[in-house]
Amino acid sequence: MLQTKKDCPVTFEGANYTLITSRCKGPMYQPALCCTALADFACPYGIYINDISTNCASNMFSLIHIYGKYPTGLFANTCKGDTNGIKCPEDVPQVQPGQEGKSSAAIATAAQAAIVAACAVAFSLFIVLS
Repeated sequence: MLQTKKDCPVTFEGANYTLITSRCKGPMYQPALCCTALADFACPYGIYINDISTNCASNMFSLIHIYGKYPTGLFANTCKGDTNGIKCPEDVPQVQPGQEGKSSAAIATAAQAAIVAACAVAFSLFIVLS
């Protein structure tokens, strides 16, 4: 007997898909980049997408495939979670209903800041070693 899934309490329509699309690029999709990008995008929604009684995961993956034009099964075949779903750090703030997109934007900004800082350190090290 088929179970009807509950509607997802959060929406993914306004989410920041560039967290994935800017890093997970074809034609040679690199698993490390794609899976890290997926986790960065999905973990703020972790409590919802890992709840198998809702349609959150299917909604999220449908939109990821629409916005990223990814091959069917790319993430399912490449990125493995555990028995509870996608693995996320426990300290990742969770998006709450009505806050969609806000946490994703904050995480994107933090990730961009970390990349800039890492590049600055690498450049400084390069100059010192030259």
